[in-house]
Amino acid sequence: MPASATQTLRVAVLADSDTRWKWGSLTANRIAPPNSDISLDGYLLRGRATPTARQLKEVGVTADSLREVTAVEFLRAMERGDEDQYDLLVLSLVGGGVQAMLHGLARAWDGRAKRPVVVTGYVGVVYEKLTDGLLLRHGADLVLANSRQDADRFKAVYDGVGADSDAVTEVALPFLGGDAYTGECGRNDSYTVVFAVQPSVPDNRRDRNYLLDRAVQHARLHPNREVLLKLRSKPGEHTTHIEELPYQKLVQGKDLPANFRLVYGHMGEVLDRTDLLVTVSSTAALESLHRRIPTVVLTDLGIREGLGNHHFVGSGCLASWDQLDAGYRPVPDAEWVARQGVAAEGSYETAFDAARERITKLLAGDGMPALTPYYTPETAPGYLPGILARHHLGPDGTPLPGAPAADKEPGPVRQIVRRAARGAYRHGVQRVAPVIRRMGEL
Repeated sequence: MPASATQTLRVAVLADSDTRWKWGSLTANRIAPPNSDISLDGYLLRGRATPTARQLKEVGVTADSLREVTAVEFLRAMERGDEDQYDLLVLSLVGGGVQAMLHGLARAWDGRAKRPVVVTGYVGVVYEKLTDGLLLRHGADLVLANSRQDADRFKAVYDGVGADSDAVTEVALPFLGGDAYTGECGRNDSYTVVFAVQPSVPDNRRDRNYLLDRAVQHARLHPNREVLLKLRSKPGEHTTHIEELPYQKLVQGKDLPANFRLVYGHMGEVLDRTDLLVTVSSTAALESLHRRIPTVVLTDLGIREGLGNHHFVGSGCLASWDQLDAGYRPVPDAEWVARQGVAAEGSYETAFDAARERITKLLAGDGMPALTPYYTPETAPGYLPGILARHHLGPDGTPLPGAPAADKEPGPVRQIVRRAARGAYRHGVQRVAPVIRRMGEL
């Protein structure tokens, strides 16, 4: 694509949840080469976390087309020639999904010189399963790292197992933005505190009730402050992680002060009115730091890998509700912030230049090499087949017999059955599973 000409960049994003659709679609816009207009087709991978219309609207990204598919349906669309309409494919999936698509696409595009540039990465902070997740993403043309720290870690993992690390490309989180904070948090007692909760951290009723009660207590102690509990999803909706104990249900029956409220909505819009952001380990902390909003990562439940707040060691943001109640305000460490891709100093617009340059070079080439993931039936014969089978693919990436066809949209009866099945699954996760777990603890 000549740098001087304005051309249409044809992009497909395959995502398996609302947060991954947000990351994938925004990333596609960020990494588009200069002088290109984007035509964006969205594919939502059918599963437990397929986003609802409300969740998609909250993300705020408009696609030229959007449809729900199974993994095999998507691969069949690519195999029969639909890939000719795309220059760029963003795989915004959990690691196993990325690995399955890489093998399926390698088979579908076998022998073809022309194919899309394939990009993948992570939706936020990488604080667990680093090696496993990275190796499942190996084989894409670009594996995006959201910070300098992540880029160094990613390359070390690939080099350490003898895998090609050239695909690792440093960028930043694609959803950072908004005006820098100019408020006066701490100069008086009248401001807005936002507690950004997470679906899976912490993962038990006691700890979640504790955090909820402390937020409520903070509101009571400071009646001039507005305390907002920022929720990720409504009951019945799923996001990237399963939420067995939604705060909406935990709050029922509690005596709440008038200055304590539950809120939904786009995180950026909530941050527009935030004077102090509080969380356990949410990526919202990085959004907040990018805008220079005072940010606290809670230590009440310890600093532990299982909580993810260990990622913020050295940030200057670690504190407890007791400290916040007493008036403590954090001061972030500038060096730590810079290594996280936050770009609070103003370099954000250039953070995606390396990815843009790499994609431009690949698109301008005569052909694309075959996709070659690190995991193969030879390197991981006891692991890879199971990963592929979950998406109805055989060890060579070929769809297994009985895999769903992609020739037509499901009829009304199938749609009703699918919705009922999802409802039953979510009821089991949110209602039945916690009861069974408690019974097992008796």
